[in-house]
This record gives sequence, C-alpha cells and structure tokens, in this order.
Amino acid sequence: MEQLENNEFEKKKNTDSADQPYQPTNDAARPVPNMNETRSERVPHSQEPVQEPIAEGITPEGQAFAGATQEQAEASMTNAFFEKASASSEGQSVQPGMRSSGGGGTIPPEGPRVTTGGSGSGGQPPHKNHSKRNNMIGYFVIGLVGVLIGAVVVFFAVSGFGDTSSSSSSSSDVPVKKAKVSYENSTDITKAVDKVQDAVVSVLNYQQGTSLTGESSEQEASSGSGVVYKKEDGKAYIVTNNHVVEGANKLEVTFSNGKKSEAKLLGTDEWNDLAVLQIDDENVTTVAEFGDSDSLTVGETAIAIGSPLGTEFAGTVTQGIISGLNRTVPVDVNGDGSEDWEAEVIQTDAAINPGNSGGALINMEGQVIGINSMKISTEDVEGIGFAIPINTVAPILAQLEANGEVVRPSLGVTLRDVDTIPETQQKNILNLPDDVDYGAMVASVQQGSAADKAGLKQYDVIVEMDGKKVTDSMGLRKILYSSDLKIGDKVEVKYYRDGKEQSTNITLEAADTSTQ
Repeated sequence: MEQLENNEFEKKKNTDSADQPYQPTNDAARPVPNMNETRSERVPHSQEPVQEPIAEGITPEGQAFAGATQEQAEASMTNAFFEKASASSEGQSVQPGMRSSGGGGTIPPEGPRVTTGGSGSGGQPPHKNHSKRNNMIGYFVIGLVGVLIGAVVVFFAVSGFGDTSSSSSSSSDVPVKKAKVSYENSTDITKAVDKVQDAVVSVLNYQQGTSLTGESSEQEASSGSGVVYKKEDGKAYIVTNNHVVEGANKLEVTFSNGKKSEAKLLGTDEWNDLAVLQIDDENVTTVAEFGDSDSLTVGETAIAIGSPLGTEFAGTVTQGIISGLNRTVPVDVNGDGSEDWEAEVIQTDAAINPGNSGGALINMEGQVIGINSMKISTEDVEGIGFAIPINTVAPILAQLEANGEVVRPSLGVTLRDVDTIPETQQKNILNLPDDVDYGAMVASVQQGSAADKAGLKQYDVIVEMDGKKVTDSMGLRKILYSSDLKIGDKVEVKYYRDGKEQSTNITLEAADTSTQ
C-alpha cells in the first residue's frame, strides 16, 4: 500500500508539472523532504490539531448521506479505503474520527490516536500523509502559477507581442522614443560652397563628327567647367579654360539645376589658358564673387568645385589647402612638343581631375581665388593641382570681353633657347664668350616689327630686357607679358652679336600670335 500511495503521489506530481517548465527556487538552503521518511521526523513537537479531509457523500460509518448520488458515494468510499490502507501500511492503528458534513468546522476525533514512536508525545495527533502531500502540492502549484504569470508579463513587456499601435488609439498613451537619423551640419565650408556652387557650370564642347549613318553631325567631343562671374543687360559671362573650348563648333553650358543654355565664345587667351563665354541670363541664379589671390597664405583652406569626368559628376566639391604660391609651371602652348611658356599658378592639394578645368578654386568666404587649370598626373605624384590666380585672370577677362583677345606687347621676333644649341655652334656661329651659356637667340625678325625698327638681327642673343636677366625665351616672354609693360613703352634690350655685347631701345608694339 505504501508503494501504491507513492505511485499516486508521483502520478499527481507528474500530472501537475507535465505542462509546466521547471522553475528553480531561490531558497537553495531549504532541505528537500524525503517522502519515505517517517511522519515523526517531519512533524514539529508542538502541533495544532489537523483537520482531516472529509470524504464527500458518506458518513464516517460508510453510509451515504441523504441526497448523495451513487457516484459520489462510491468515490468517497474508495478514498476512505485508500486512507485506511495507507495508515495500516505504516503500522498505525487508525480510527476514523468524527467528520463534519459541511466541512465548516473541526470535530474532535473519537478515541485515542496512535502516534509513531520517536519525537512526538502520545497525546499529539498524527498527520495524515495525504494532507501533507496536498499541502506541498498546493504550495508548489501556487508558486508555479506565480512564476508563470511573472514570466508571461515579462514576455509581453519585452517582445511587444500584441502591440496594436497601428490600429488602437490606446497606444498613443505610451511615449515612443524615436532615434534621430539626421541632423543639420552647417560648417564654414558648407556655407562657402553654398555661396558659389550654383555659379559653377559644366561646359560642353561639340565638334563636327560623323554619325553611324555617315552623315555629318555635331557630337560632344569634350567637357569641362566654368564660372559665371558677371550678369548684365540680359547677358551672363562665364570664364573657363582655353583648352576646354578649343576646336569647338558649338558650346553649351549646363547649370546645377540641369537647365542648359547655348554659349557664344567671345575670346580666348592661349598663353594664360583662359576663355570667356556669353549666354542669356534666364537660367542664371548666382554670380560668383572674386577674392584677392595676392592675400593668400600657404596652408589655408582651399575648395575646388567643378565637373570631374563630365556632367555625371557635375558640382563635385573637393577640399584641400593652398600648397604653394607663385609657382611657375612650364607648358606647351602651341602643341609642338616643347615647353614655350611658364604659367604662374597657385598650387593646391584639393582634388582636381579631368573635367575640373575651368572650375572655381574658392576660399572660406566663398570667393573665387583661382580658376582650376591643370594638374601633374603621373604614378609617382598625388595631390598636385594648379589654378590660375584670380588677380591674373580678372584683367584678361576684361580684354576678352572687349576685344576677343589679349593684346600684349611684342618685339616681332621668333626665339630659340641658347642651351638647346650645340656648344660648337655656340662658339662657331654665335661667337659667345665662354661665360655666356644662356639667353634667347633671335631666330628670325619680322619685317617692320619693333625689333626690326630697333636694329635686331638674326643670331643676336638677348641676355637682358628692361633691366632683368633673360635666361631663355620663356623668361623673355615673362618679362614682356608682365603687367609692368604696356604697348608703347620703350625698353632697353642688351644682346650679344659676334661675341660683343650691345644694347638698343625698343618701342613695344601689339603682339602677333606667331612672334614675341
């Protein structure tokens, strides 16, 4: 019978916990009761009388109460049977006590109760196994239910299950914290760019070509950048590079908003690589402001704006610094493969790529301080770009607007550098002294030119002009085209002829593009 009672307990325990997860207890120090130990070992010395469970439907004598059904009577007698069997299996003499029909009070048991030997006194009532078992099961079930309720609450709180914020107005009472995914980031650089960006345009060069059908048509040959610097009388004026518009049959500009205007070429200056375009001003919203390139300092911020690699990247902004001032870069103006001019430029490490040519180099005030023109492009070089100083550009623009060209002083000669002439010819033909291995040799003299009038002849070697040493033809041009000399000025020229140094005064005349 003891085995039967234990099986009943195990069956009850398994039934209660089958659908419940195991919840560890926090009371780790509490001893686990042994269901096989004797009742005297688990009952305290002082114990209140314990009400015995009442079998529903029968009297203590086993008779059915009036009004009880047959099923209730049979079930109650079965329970009483197992109670007696359990008590007998422990070697106890069990006498049924008086039971309350209503279960509302405790009726003292009839006759003495027998307790197990050990710790308790003979007058203390023994506990019933099923009562103790029911109490433990009750505590377990109550605790388990509490744990499950807490787990469910936490689950709904964390997972947000059942959230009906999209369909229920009650969700508006719950504050929702939204992450900030954007913010205003206005800096001096963004402000500077904002002032001039819409004044920078793309310049498209269309040249005559042949279509797939063999017909002649204008096709886009190249593209660059330009800067709107003036707007008046319904017209707007754009500065760009000469090499951007060179060879064009048609020119078109594209604005930052995508609008386009056909452009007219007013004039070019191949020596300074500049050109001026004219358009109707209907699409012009911003005109750039010129700064002072003479006030620049090495290390200050520089920003380049243009259309690298074409209109796909129009309006590209790159940042760097002023890397150097008053740089001179040799260039091949006439495309004969030899360097015949030195451009005075601003050096910057702001990224300048093909298509940036003609775009703006600006300062932190949003003022144009240079027109981007070229870069050094080799595997061993990175971040060396050049811009024409705006103080050099401004007076040239005025001439291109008015005349379509820059009228410069001229001597009326063609030149060749002495250091390119073999040493034997320097001695045998030019008869130069041993200590003179520099200068610009006169290769030819234009009839009626300023040089012709001053008496210069072929093979004369010019070594000084206007008090400045001339080392080569490029140096002579720099002196001749400087802002210090103007048409009509008279300058002194020193030269060697047949090994002898001589001098003459030359009155400067307007330049011919083929001579200096």
